[in-house]
Amino acid sequence: MVDAHGNGHSTGDLGRRAALRRVEIGLSREEVAERAGMAPGYVAYVEEYTPLLTHSAMYRLAQALRTTPDQLLGAADEATPEQAAPPGTRTLVVALTRHECMALIEHGGVGRVAFVDPEGRVPLVQPVHYALIGSDVCFRASAVGALARALTHDGGAHDVGFQADRLVGTPWKGWTVLVTGPATLIRDSREAHAAHAAAPVCPWSAGEREICVRIVPAEVSGHRVSALRPSVWDASPEPRAGLRLAAAGGEAGHG
Repeated sequence: MVDAHGNGHSTGDLGRRAALRRVEIGLSREEVAERAGMAPGYVAYVEEYTPLLTHSAMYRLAQALRTTPDQLLGAADEATPEQAAPPGTRTLVVALTRHECMALIEHGGVGRVAFVDPEGRVPLVQPVHYALIGSDVCFRASAVGALARALTHDGGAHDVGFQADRLVGTPWKGWTVLVTGPATLIRDSREAHAAHAAAPVCPWSAGEREICVRIVPAEVSGHRVSALRPSVWDASPEPRAGLRLAAAGGEAGHG
């Protein structure tokens, strides 16, 4: 089955992706239907049977799920190990501006928060479902986990790192964004309720008690990475400022 956009991507998993995205951002089928201007029964039909959608319906569904049609169609799915770049493949690494980085993460999704556990004094990394409210990265987490302990340890802000990345379009092409800054609990109940209403994301690990966390970006950096065919990089001049070449298997850091 080929999608209505004529780009050759199979729609077979569109319903599954739509359902996963809906759960990821904490919406019911009724809420998605209201945002997309669809009947709740039709949203259920899309998730369960994956019909062909018109351009308009696909766009409205993507908007309701705060994502893009390409994401729903699987054009941005991660590469499988079999699709990984062979050893020796060179990649073009382009530094992104702060504005470009924020635009890439504005739709929310899954990211990782890095912090230091005050009890063990060891660095920890925790996956989160996040959303952008204004320019702040917001998410919910367990009130009894390590992150909650870190944020309540000294009663103030706790410096953290947040990273989101994605392979898009074709294998060996993607981006990564790193945000660092103070993370704080949203303690005011009205503010927390407003944040949840604006970005109804679910905590990664469900529990009876939850906290609402805000990261205020202090430093934002990122890179876009794509593979170069040997015929391209063999004849390429020295990389321009802001660009660099890296061998596959090496690290595209944020330095």
